[in-house]
Amino acid sequence: MSEISAGKVKELREISGAGMMDCKKALLESDGDIQKAMDFLRKSGIAKAQKKAGREVKDGVISTYIHPGSKLGVMLEINCETDFVAKTPTFQDLSRDIAMHIAAASPISVSKDDIPTHVLDREQEIYLDQAKSSGKPEDIAKKMVQGRMDKFCKENALLEQQFVKDPNTTVKEVLTDTIAKLGENISIARFTRFQLGENSSQQSKDSE
Repeated sequence: MSEISAGKVKELREISGAGMMDCKKALLESDGDIQKAMDFLRKSGIAKAQKKAGREVKDGVISTYIHPGSKLGVMLEINCETDFVAKTPTFQDLSRDIAMHIAAASPISVSKDDIPTHVLDREQEIYLDQAKSSGKPEDIAKKMVQGRMDKFCKENALLEQQFVKDPNTTVKEVLTDTIAKLGENISIARFTRFQLGENSSQQSKDSE
């Protein structure tokens, strides 16, 4: 396709939040297919975002979410590089969406590397006992345990979880897309999830 209509560029721009020239290039590369162009922008954005991942984050917001009924709430610290980006609607929406996700998905930690050792040890012991009870050979049993541990980490580490607003993507991918869109490094620092009658779950500093 040699020509891309202004209307299609505008449509992609509204959906993606990317710049006009980037949208036009993505559509040209994708023969005018909006979905393929979105995939192109996403891949391009991820590449750009990875370059920003090492930048220091000194600003950000404390975001809160209270579930209807006021029996479940979340407090989240999410960081960026500047106060300007912290005040943008895109960053504010991201912080609220992630706080809401935490309320719904109840992660243990920000990243899988920060899941407490005693939690991992307990889960591994349970899975190992189950594997042994199944009568599987030792090498097969070890593979079963490792597979279940990997699944446990993906289900309980915030960045690895499927995003509640779009199960086809992870929280980490949502974060990466926003980094590409805003042009600044962003990291989830910590969160606390409060549920009436239960102990709160809290995670300290993590950076992606």
